[in-house]
Amino acid sequence: MPSEIERAMALLQRGDEDALEQALSLLQNTIFRFSMRVCGQREDAEDTMQEVLVKSLPYLPKFESPKALLVWLYKVAKNRCLMSRRRSKFAPSRDLSLEELMPDPKELEKLGHEGSLNPETFAIRSEHATHLRAAIQRLPAPYRIVLVLRDMEGLTDEEVAEITGLRAGTVRVRLHRARLFVRKELMKGRGTRREKDNKKVAPLTREIRAPRPARCKVLFAELSDYLDEKLDDSLCKELERHFDSCAPCKVFLASLQATIEGCRASASQTPDPKRAAALRRKVMADYAGLVAGNLTVRSD
Repeated sequence: MPSEIERAMALLQRGDEDALEQALSLLQNTIFRFSMRVCGQREDAEDTMQEVLVKSLPYLPKFESPKALLVWLYKVAKNRCLMSRRRSKFAPSRDLSLEELMPDPKELEKLGHEGSLNPETFAIRSEHATHLRAAIQRLPAPYRIVLVLRDMEGLTDEEVAEITGLRAGTVRVRLHRARLFVRKELMKGRGTRREKDNKKVAPLTREIRAPRPARCKVLFAELSDYLDEKLDDSLCKELERHFDSCAPCKVFLASLQATIEGCRASASQTPDPKRAAALRRKVMADYAGLVAGNLTVRSD
């Protein structure tokens, strides 16, 4: 759970004006950050921030836990983002198959030229952030929502399931395919540079040139669970034995890990300070009136 949700909840429970403004600022940043990652457009994100914050007004005094506040905010923001994007260009809503996301031998050969791939180095390259945002926007909406909530907003599988209405198993499937899709898109962006670099490196070894074994296809479905430490020990050991004997798969795993780390480390954006402050003042005034009305009713 994002720490700002817990802090906002604690501030709301204090009830004084300063605490309320701080809580609203935290909620604004959360909604805007999520909306930018899903919508990709500042105008859509700011409209979503305003609508969700205003819509939350009658409910703010009623939330009793950070979890309830988190699920409600993300649900409303998710729906508003999808509605706004339907009126503009949007990645086609289609199912991603594991088969189309698996690398072919030619791609694995290119990856093999890099030897080992350092996830941290890959994630912090300046051009990577731009490619990452573009790749995420090309994801079909049902997959983008899961990826943003899980890898960028830091929610758990169970929280994502509650927000999206999906079963936890479906969340895991969509998350894995979304990661594979983004990884594939990022690799396309690196293709030209790799081709230039490849002219300077030694020929590929037989191990890298070897065709992909049939077992690789089966194991590709387990890679996200392996990286997220959700596999039992016996299957983990089986995967690790395979990586030790299959250099192309080991390189592919590193590139997938780098993609996940890039998503988790991606910089967040904040709303326009003047617009955010004006919205807070309006919501604070309305909220104060709502709380006063509730207290009057209770005292009668």
